[in-house]
Amino acid sequence: MRAAHLVKYGPSATAFEIRDIEKPKPAPDQVLIQVEAFGLNFADVMARLGLYKGAPPIPTVLGYDVVGRIAVCGENVEHLQEGDRVTALTRFGGYAEYAVAEKEVVYKIPENLPPGVAVALATQYSTAYFLSHHMANLQENDKVLIHAAAGGVGTALTQMALHKKCIVFGTCSSPEKIAYLRTNGVQYPLNYKQNDFGEAVRKIIGKSGLDVIFDPMGGKSVKKGYRLLGAGGRIVSYGVSSMNKTNSIFGKLRVLAQFGVYHPVQFLSQSKGMIGVNMLKLAEEHPEKVAGAMKSVIHLTEQGILEPHVGGEYPITELAQAHSFLESRKSMGKIVVGW
Repeated sequence: MRAAHLVKYGPSATAFEIRDIEKPKPAPDQVLIQVEAFGLNFADVMARLGLYKGAPPIPTVLGYDVVGRIAVCGENVEHLQEGDRVTALTRFGGYAEYAVAEKEVVYKIPENLPPGVAVALATQYSTAYFLSHHMANLQENDKVLIHAAAGGVGTALTQMALHKKCIVFGTCSSPEKIAYLRTNGVQYPLNYKQNDFGEAVRKIIGKSGLDVIFDPMGGKSVKKGYRLLGAGGRIVSYGVSSMNKTNSIFGKLRVLAQFGVYHPVQFLSQSKGMIGVNMLKLAEEHPEKVAGAMKSVIHLTEQGILEPHVGGEYPITELAQAHSFLESRKSMGKIVVGW
């Protein structure tokens, strides 16, 4: 079978190489999926740049979400069968014509579900569901700030917050994305390149404070966001995308320092909280929680409550272009690559 290997850190044009390798064999609790398409995630970009510690050493096959048909079921798999069309999470290995996945994070999907939507549900929407429903526990009338609101997770978080009847603030980086945020229902879209998001939010909410902030950027945005929280507020940090703006060790240390220094007594006295989420770690230790999120978002999508947006579809021959587009921060919604 063919697989796209990450063979060199750096620009996407020279990072990948298609190689023929042996088809993997599923363990008793796994399934083997013939991959129709796979999704791109910002963690892939970080791995390509050599900035993602959890990635295997090169050469390696990236990929966290796939859509396709089950080719082989492990002997302990009872709820699925060969031929089922599924979306699934993979712990790497998704950039291939065949990929294995643990049975708990494989979910049967309708035949007519577009591949881009399917992989968005597996990762971005499942992530957003866990963040919003389990960790932040959104409530009606909560004032919610969503950073990178035009991205895959940001799009999903917006739809879930609106379904919960929250008041949504969303940051983005261009006038085109401002228009996209409005289309997605964001009441207060903010271009952080034109205005300081902290000052903009404060002018709108006054002294009341935000209830929830979702932050995939890290660094100074977390520190600034913490100051915007009101009593009972919580900031959910689920990424450090600002780290990819620098290749120097000093630049990386600067980003880490910009998070700020906090103490439990500070949280106690101010009645504020900070939560960190790593979905790969969660899938590793509690796959049933990820499976529950996948089941919920597929059900909500079938009801028409959630509407994943596919921001780009590429053939495998244009994997480098797809990576560059995602890295450029010009993409909106989910990026998918098909075989």
